Amino acid sequence: MQNNNNGTGSAFAIQPAGVMNQLPEQFFAKLVQDVNRQVAAGHDVINLGQGNPDQPTPPHIVEELREAAGNPQYHKYSPFSGYAFLKEAAAQRYKEDYNVDLDPETEVAILFGGKTGLIEISQIMLESGDICLVPDPGYPDYWSGVALSGAEMAFMPLTEDHAYLPDYSAIPPEVLERAKLMFLNYPNNPTSATAPYSFYEETVQFAKENQIVVASDFAYGAIGFDGEQPVSFLQVPGAKEVGVEFYTLSKTYNMAGWRVAFALGNKEIIRLINLMQDHVYVSLFGGIQAAAARALTDDQQCVKDLVAMYESRRNAFFEELEQIGWKAEAPKGSFFCWLPVPEGMGSREFATLLLEKAHVAVAPGIGFGTNGEGYVRIGLLTSEERLREAVRRIGKLNLF
Repeated sequence: MQNNNNGTGSAFAIQPAGVMNQLPEQFFAKLVQDVNRQVAAGHDVINLGQGNPDQPTPPHIVEELREAAGNPQYHKYSPFSGYAFLKEAAAQRYKEDYNVDLDPETEVAILFGGKTGLIEISQIMLESGDICLVPDPGYPDYWSGVALSGAEMAFMPLTEDHAYLPDYSAIPPEVLERAKLMFLNYPNNPTSATAPYSFYEETVQFAKENQIVVASDFAYGAIGFDGEQPVSFLQVPGAKEVGVEFYTLSKTYNMAGWRVAFALGNKEIIRLINLMQDHVYVSLFGGIQAAAARALTDDQQCVKDLVAMYESRRNAFFEELEQIGWKAEAPKGSFFCWLPVPEGMGSREFATLLLEKAHVAVAPGIGFGTNGEGYVRIGLLTSEERLREAVRRIGKLNLF
């Protein structure tokens, strides 16, 4: 038999780049495993721990893709930075929804989902020795991009007594000196907090003074309750000078699996994103771009209906919470609820108890950062009936 070790006497060893050992642990992979284990054991698990929209994509968008798939033009490579019609559609949506003017060619980049852009901006802006300001608690994939860039993170605590907004005055001068990038996310995942216009005014001034690029993650920008529309960072004068906003179709149109998103704002950052993507991708399938443009430019009643559904679910859920004495602030945006755990319990311990005893899955707050401890995140991503049933099950444990 032929020896495949080339006579060296040792097995071939794969030696990955050092950065692969710096990537953060995918905390929620274990949550999925635990849920699947309970389901496999025959339990009816109500999974409120995920962030995956439960509704189908609106029919008119699906039909547009079906028709576009037969167009031979889209069977070829798409333009590297995407079709102009899709960038124009994104700019039109921002003008209609937020009265923000965007140049489709220079201030809009098409992304393979919002997560891609959030990873790319760290690789574009950061290198070893730089600091990125990251919300705590926050979306864990911010950490991934920073790790891949070789930079460091400095966490900005988001606390209830500060309305889950970062306190810029609390950031040490030595951190500000090295900080080059900052992530913000409102409506917020996981806390569901929203940010007022005045906060973004403060943010633009802070960014200019400290030469820090702002990355505004506006994934839940369409989902605001009680008649209040979430504020876009780009609505504030000067925002385009200091940063970009990331907008995705995943939540607004239930298109999470379609992987369509945008970076919008600062021309130089948009140029750099397109440059990086020129080396990594050829743009999205043209049929998907056509369907995405239809979503953005067609009647927006489907979005209004979706927001109304989430608001109705929120109201039903909090009605049941009141019945069992679980007190929490009702969300003003997003499709998440941020709930305190019982006194004396940790978030991981509480989540495990709910899964094993009530067969209700929630996301422990510690998975979003140190300041997430003491809370769990719940998604309004199942029917009102199932949300009410989940709370009733939890109520039987007599924890509140």
